[in-house]
Amino acid sequence: MPSTGSHFRVSGPRDLHRLLEARSVAVVGASERSGSFGRRMMTELRAGGFDGPVYPVNPRYDEVLGRRCLPSLAELPGPVDLVLLGVPNAVLEDQLAAAAALGCGAAVVFASGHLDDDRDPPLAERLRRIAVTAGMELCGCNCMGFVNVEARLRACGFYEPADLRPGGIALFCHSGSVFSAMLHNRRGLRFNVVVSVGTELVTGLPDYMHHALGLDSTRIVALFIETVRDPRGFESALEASAEAGVPVVALKVGTVERSRAMVAAHTGALAGDDGALEAVFDAYGVTRVRSLDEMADTLELLCMQRSPRGGAVASIHDSGGERAMFVDVAEQVGVALAEVSDDTKRRLARVLEPGLEPDNPLDAWGTGNASDLIFREAMEILLDDDATALLVFCADLTAEDDPSMAYIDIILDVHERAVKPVVVVANLTSGIDPAGAARLRAAGVPVLEGTVTALQALRHLMQRRDREIRRRRSVPWVAAVAPPARPPARAPRGQAEALELLRAYGIPVVDSLVADDAGAVLEAAARVGFPVALKAEQGSPHKTDAGGVYLGLGDRRSLLRSYEDIAARLGPRVLIQPMVSGLLELAFGLVVDASFGPVVMVGAGGILIEGLGDRAFVKPPIDPERAGEVVGRLRVVRALCRRVRPPRLEDVALALSRFSHLAVDLAPHVVALDVNPVMVTREGCVAVDAFAIGRER
Repeated sequence: MPSTGSHFRVSGPRDLHRLLEARSVAVVGASERSGSFGRRMMTELRAGGFDGPVYPVNPRYDEVLGRRCLPSLAELPGPVDLVLLGVPNAVLEDQLAAAAALGCGAAVVFASGHLDDDRDPPLAERLRRIAVTAGMELCGCNCMGFVNVEARLRACGFYEPADLRPGGIALFCHSGSVFSAMLHNRRGLRFNVVVSVGTELVTGLPDYMHHALGLDSTRIVALFIETVRDPRGFESALEASAEAGVPVVALKVGTVERSRAMVAAHTGALAGDDGALEAVFDAYGVTRVRSLDEMADTLELLCMQRSPRGGAVASIHDSGGERAMFVDVAEQVGVALAEVSDDTKRRLARVLEPGLEPDNPLDAWGTGNASDLIFREAMEILLDDDATALLVFCADLTAEDDPSMAYIDIILDVHERAVKPVVVVANLTSGIDPAGAARLRAAGVPVLEGTVTALQALRHLMQRRDREIRRRRSVPWVAAVAPPARPPARAPRGQAEALELLRAYGIPVVDSLVADDAGAVLEAAARVGFPVALKAEQGSPHKTDAGGVYLGLGDRRSLLRSYEDIAARLGPRVLIQPMVSGLLELAFGLVVDASFGPVVMVGAGGILIEGLGDRAFVKPPIDPERAGEVVGRLRVVRALCRRVRPPRLEDVALALSRFSHLAVDLAPHVVALDVNPVMVTREGCVAVDAFAIGRER
């Protein structure tokens, strides 16, 4: 999609009623020709049930679809709320200027807004200036328009389903195909307003979001975004969503780290083009999805009327193999499965046929005898367990003519009597019986389509529940950090200064001595005690790659030989440290994003920092509890806690929280700061290396 550049304004709650809830519409380019865009604009207005005045405008016709057609906008009886500009780029400027001169409130520009001419400014900027000067809202350029289902207004020129029913999802897209595909969904997702936002010449994504939050019907905001043109306005809209308790589900595309090779700091390379936005999403509780199928499953779950209770996921299956697949994917995705009580297991054992294990997840299919009774009772037993937050019925949901396999009736019966959510997961999307799925959805039972996306959606649901629990129980906290009396006035020069700055913020660091000749190196090693680590003191965070690090030096001879090598290649100034071993190496990082400001990273450290890609980004500052939740997400941390007795992760969380405060204070002076590795030990954690890239003045 063509870009018109960035418009860095702070968007507030602007009045979009004349755009999205227009009561009168002029259609420039209206046509009688079958299959034309001009005809489709007119037929979509009619198909949506719009009952306000509609004025076709085209000098070629006297009448379009039974309505008098005007030769130009100048012939309108007065200003209208909305003008649909279904015309080529070559005449866009004249037509928008005519609408502005009449005092029309808003316009939709479907064309790209680009011309191959040498005029300055270019067409897109000229259009923007016309609209802004006239106080007009403008949807586009390069868009498919919008559909306001509950206002019965279709401002688009492409076929959309005739039977759209209003619902609680507000969807805003940078992709016209996604705009149409979501409207055509067959799974019962219903929308109040759907907008193809285009290049946001005037009216931007934050404006649409604020408008949706002002509608009583909005329960969820869904976003398909390629870029954020108004970062501060976007954060304002996300903050408003969080305050209103309205979930935001976002699919961000274009996340390839194009700039990795150009970034000196590891943190900057890992942040790439996407880390800052990940931090923003995290700060405001945005649910981030990676595919449209994951988005659809997540939206369907969030639309259900019931909320998950405390505990985790319980599931019932009619296949041992598919149960094993469910468990595998749950582990990969990060969905916790409920540990049901011994009493629940005894109750299940009395119901199940011999040979079936009474546990969660539960395979309840035996010989098929009395399967309807077995499944019904087993589902109710699992739902009755305090460890169950919600129940998943996991089956292929194929069409059946055998009454003994009437799963849908069983599910509906259990759902009707239950208080906790009951969710169906169909493992094979192409095998789902549409009629059966429709019955379940009509009764309020979500039907998730595909094992992987279903479990991803379940993870999002449970994470949102957990965030809400933390929000309700949170109390004002005093920052667990005693920063220096004065924040740093410049970037630290070299590793020794960087480590001392960390120490000043209460972050444990390894003892380090600086030396710049062989004698001082030997004296420093004697003070810290062999074995030692020897490191080039200046340079870049890629010291290991440059041969600037020697570890485990156990005697004077190996130390002197190593020092001579580093001094000859990288300079005489070095750092001597005692060797530190730990259970795990992490990394902390700060990168200052041009749009969103300081961003803090925590991830797998050491030489794996970039190769493993196991990291999380957050907006600083964060409190220790929040820091602990972020650290617990890392795959390396979860794997360590499964293998051995968990280390003191609360100390890691405290150090990360303190680092986040340092990040805020240091951000004006640096481009990036790497702390790698942070060694996690049984007793806590200690930072071993630090490197800052100062900001050019």
